[in-house]
Amino acid sequence: MKEECVVKIVEENKDDFMELLLLADEQEDMVRRYLDRGTLFALYDGELVSICVVTEEGEGEYEIQNLATREEYQRKGYGRALIHHVLEHYKGPGRIMWVGTGDSPMTVPFYESCGFVYSHRLANYIVEHYDHPIFENGVQLTDKVYFKKALS
Repeated sequence: MKEECVVKIVEENKDDFMELLLLADEQEDMVRRYLDRGTLFALYDGELVSICVVTEEGEGEYEIQNLATREEYQRKGYGRALIHHVLEHYKGPGRIMWVGTGDSPMTVPFYESCGFVYSHRLANYIVEHYDHPIFENGVQLTDKVYFKKALS
């Protein structure tokens, strides 16, 4: 990631980011469950590159609900840089950051490499809450897997 990248907190017109949000969570009504109550971080490197939505889930507990990077910028460090920014942002008021994701061979190693550790899983969450099967790298996702990271 280049040094001239800027991260902005978006407070209005969050729906304008729906197309990018749907890369990470492909059902709009599921995104709407957290978008209004979440803080949306947008990373720009000249243009919009990556976004992240974080919700407060309890005293000192936050959850990354959505992390999406435009396809042409994936695997170039932007998502990792945005995660780092988000973790630093919540370091003061927070004690733990959660992330729930599909049990995917792409996303699980990414979050583990960002310092998150396995916590628990919700069996069949994706099958029961989404109106269509979700596949990543040819694998159908069924469970939602939670990871956590201390913010101290």
